[in-house]
Amino acid sequence: MANNMYLYLIFIALLLSDCYFINGLTGSLKKGSNSGVQRIKCNEDEEDINTSIDQIRSVINDTFKFYDNNLRNISKMIHNYRETAYEEYKSSKLLVDFLEQEGFTVEYGIANRSTAFVATYGNGDGGRTVSFNSEYDALPVIGHACGHNLIAIASLGAALAVKEFLNETKLNGTVKLFGTPAEENGSGKLDLINGGYYKSVDMNIMAHPSRYSGAFIPYRAITKFEVEYFGKSAHAAISPWNGRNALDALILAFNSVSALRQQLHSSYRLHGIIVNGGTAANVIPDYTKGIFMIRTPTVNELLNELKPRVIACFIAAANATGCQVKITEKGLNKDVKINSILGNLYELYFSKVQGVNSSNILSKYEQREISSGSTDQGHVSYVVPAIHAEYSIPTENQQGPHTKEFEKAATTEQAFQETIKASKSLAFVAIDFLEDDLFAKNVIDEFKLSSSSSSSTTTTIPTTPSSS
Repeated sequence: MANNMYLYLIFIALLLSDCYFINGLTGSLKKGSNSGVQRIKCNEDEEDINTSIDQIRSVINDTFKFYDNNLRNISKMIHNYRETAYEEYKSSKLLVDFLEQEGFTVEYGIANRSTAFVATYGNGDGGRTVSFNSEYDALPVIGHACGHNLIAIASLGAALAVKEFLNETKLNGTVKLFGTPAEENGSGKLDLINGGYYKSVDMNIMAHPSRYSGAFIPYRAITKFEVEYFGKSAHAAISPWNGRNALDALILAFNSVSALRQQLHSSYRLHGIIVNGGTAANVIPDYTKGIFMIRTPTVNELLNELKPRVIACFIAAANATGCQVKITEKGLNKDVKINSILGNLYELYFSKVQGVNSSNILSKYEQREISSGSTDQGHVSYVVPAIHAEYSIPTENQQGPHTKEFEKAATTEQAFQETIKASKSLAFVAIDFLEDDLFAKNVIDEFKLSSSSSSSTTTTIPTTPSSS
């Protein structure tokens, strides 16, 4: 299978050079004219079911030209709405109304989430189903500093292009656009998974604005804890011996976690804050609260290695100070299991859309060295073949997501243009998956192999909020 994958990618690279194309691995290679490249038959008596690359490119470019103003306006409106997790009423309705207007069948308020939706457009009977995710929740206070207004239109544009391709070619197939709320402080995609909505698709791809470009940037598994300590109050000067200091317990927990870092792999992350440290300096606190997040490259490492050691720190701090501790886990996001065949093809198309001399995709080694965050797309990647690609947008002082500079950059013309390039690349990949049986088989085979060999622990994932 590996050899087939590499051969396939070589042929795709030739395709993107505007010189050659091959239909599957058993056909003959043929040089095309300067005006374009034609997909050819494997056998002379075989029906030519594939579409020329020029036709695909034409459909995609025409689609984005036609919907240019719509995509701009939708992005700006979502950015201005600044709606946070599970409160994205205007943003979701804006997308739903537009999708219905464009002929999609939309289910709104799915998975017991009023701002979640799935939009479906199909042609004929049978065929494969491709899907994309639109995100549209903002961060508290800082707004769309993660560029979800751009993610919304990147997936929307790709879905529109695939729909137009299905209309023009009459190919059997289906495209779905999932509206996934609460990526920042929840898990809209997990809600949809638990509702069974991803069972109907064969793959799922999306792209996220960032400081970098590539499809192999790792996203860590994450979980969050609320840690509460209960002690006994007393006057700090008159009778401190009558108290049990809950603040001492919380500080000791922080110090223990900090000491633990020395023995952890450099790819692990631990961070936290004190949200309640007492009320008066002369009163021994009887209640304190902290919030901690922990991250690892894989969910297996998170559940089996780091989580037990961190919880041991919380419990030990309570024992040492004579306090009681309550530990509440507030949700978990799995790491993103990147489908390399989808990722490689996305990068090839993105390079072509960017232009030969302007592609800024990092090498796979450089991507894997990036210290990244977490996303609920990780859950999706354990259910269907998936990628969570990134594309760079220019920002002041080269600041990344979750900064005021990134929030401002998410409305610029440059950011819009880079989003359209990413969106076109998503559309190209999805169309190849719909048309090319060998490519689709390789994608699915890799997913099955990675799923069967995965050592991740099966666990029930809470649906309470997590954060990226």
